[in-house]
Amino acid sequence: MINNLIDSFIGFASGLFVGTGFVAFLTVLGIIPRLVQLTKTDSYLQVYEIAVIVGVLFGTYLSFSSYSFQLITIIVVVWGLFHGVFIGMLAAALTEVLNVFPILAKRIRVDHQIIWLMMAIVFGKILGSLFQWIILIPK
Repeated sequence: MINNLIDSFIGFASGLFVGTGFVAFLTVLGIIPRLVQLTKTDSYLQVYEIAVIVGVLFGTYLSFSSYSFQLITIIVVVWGLFHGVFIGMLAAALTEVLNVFPILAKRIRVDHQIIWLMMAIVFGKILGSLFQWIILIPK
């Protein structure tokens, strides 16, 4: 009984730490304000915040429950597209904040061909993802 309480406390505290770190990460990168700025939807800021909170809670629920559901292919494709857009925006915001590509281009002395560097990274990511999903994931 006491071990279950200790385990529950440690799990809850760990979740709070990870969640706080994730929120701090999103805040530092400024993804939501940047998204609002780009789309000129200032009046929907609260909707963005609620969508992030509901998405995190739903993802947490799916992670910890044994619930599974069957979806038609088009819904899975749209769901995957949303996931890809979010991860892409997260990566783009991180690289924008850290100025990764200009620094990398200078280091490897290709600052005049930065478009080729970007395309190599994009196509590498696409080919790596296709390789993982087509070859490595068993059917």
